[in-house]
Amino acid sequence: MMLKTADRLTPLELMSRLISFPTVSRDTNLPLIEWVEAYLKSHGITPHRWPDPKQPEKAALFAHVGPDVEGAVVLSGHTDVVPIDGQPWETDPWTVVQKDGKYFGRGTCDMKGFDALAIWALVEAHYAKVTRPLQLALSFDEEVGCTGAPPMIAAMQGVVPKGSAVIVGEPSSMKAVTGHKGGNAFATHVVGFEVHSSIHYQGVSAVHEGARLIQWATEQNELNRLATPGPLASMFDPPYTTWHVGIISGGTADNITAKDCNFNMFYRAVPGDEPTDLNQLYFDKVNKVKAAMQVIQPEADIILNRRFAVPPLKPEKNGEAEGLVRTVTGDNANHVVSYGTEAGQFQDAGYSAVVCGPGDIAQAHQPNEFIEVAQFEAGHKFMGDLLAGLT
Repeated sequence: MMLKTADRLTPLELMSRLISFPTVSRDTNLPLIEWVEAYLKSHGITPHRWPDPKQPEKAALFAHVGPDVEGAVVLSGHTDVVPIDGQPWETDPWTVVQKDGKYFGRGTCDMKGFDALAIWALVEAHYAKVTRPLQLALSFDEEVGCTGAPPMIAAMQGVVPKGSAVIVGEPSSMKAVTGHKGGNAFATHVVGFEVHSSIHYQGVSAVHEGARLIQWATEQNELNRLATPGPLASMFDPPYTTWHVGIISGGTADNITAKDCNFNMFYRAVPGDEPTDLNQLYFDKVNKVKAAMQVIQPEADIILNRRFAVPPLKPEKNGEAEGLVRTVTGDNANHVVSYGTEAGQFQDAGYSAVVCGPGDIAQAHQPNEFIEVAQFEAGHKFMGDLLAGLT
C-alpha cells in the first residue's frame, strides 16, 4: 500500500489495517511491521526494527518523536494474537465488523485496538511538536510467554533516548492497573521405562510419575488457598500463587508402561512470592520423584526446560506511570490483575510502568472477540488528553 504524508489515518482505520494482518504467534508478524514502518516513514517518523535472530520471520518495532531527550512516555503493545482454530466465529476474524455497539475481530481487544491508538498518538505527537517525547514500542510473542519484550527493551537502549513512564495497553477498561502476577513455565519431560503392564513394577510409567508432579501442584494450590494472604496478595483474585498444567501427553498403549510423558508446569505468583523460591520448590519435588524412579530403573529421568519467565508488576510508591495515568483518567482506585503483561519486564529494566488500555480482558482470546465502541472511544480520548499534557 502506497502512503502519502497526507494520509493521516483515524484510530479506527488504523485498527482495521492492523486486524487485517493475521499475526498469530506461531506465524510471521513482518507484513504488519513493514506496514507500520511505511506508515510512520510517510509522516517523517523514523521507526527502528529489531529482527529476532532466532526467528527471522518476526520483529519488534519502536520509534521516538519529540525532543531528543530522555524521559519519554512509552506506549507499549504487542502485535501477536492467539489462534482462531476451532472457534465458532460469526464474522471474519481478520476484518473489523461494527455491530451492536461493538467492534468485532481478532485482536480488537487484545490488543491491536490499543496499538492503533498508540500509532495514532505517535503521529499526532509528531505534528503537535510535543515538548515531552513520546515513544511507541510494539513487541511480538507476548501470547506465548512475553518472550519478545525483553530483547526489544534491550534493543531500545542507546538507539532512542530512554523513556521513563511506560503505559502497557492491555485491556483494563481504561483503569490504572498497578500490579499483576508473574509466572514461570517449565516444559517437563518424564522419561520412563517400558514393560508390559502386567509386570508394571519392573518398569517406570512416565505417565504415573508425571501424575505425582501434577498432584503435587494440586496440593500446593490447596495449601496456598488455606494460608492467610498478605496485604498485597489479598488484592488479587485468587489471593495466592497458583500452579497449573493445561496439556499433557504420553504413552503408546494401554498395556505398556509409558516411556514418555510431557506437560508444562506453570505458576502464577503474587508479588512477594519469589520466583527463585518457587522454582526451587518444584525442582526439589522433581528430584525426589526422579530419585525414586531411578531406584527401579537407573535410566529413568525427568528433564526440565524453562519455557518462559514473566516477572510480576509490583506496585510502585509514587510511581510516575501510575500518576500520569491517574491524572489523565481521574481513576484513583486500586486495581490489580491475575494475568501477566510486559509491564513487569519494563519495570525490571528501570522504567516506571502501569497497565491501562481499552476493553475488557474477559473478551481476550474468545471467539467473536470484540471491543466496545465506547471503550475504543474512551481510549481515543485518553490519548488526546495525554498528548495535551505533553505539549
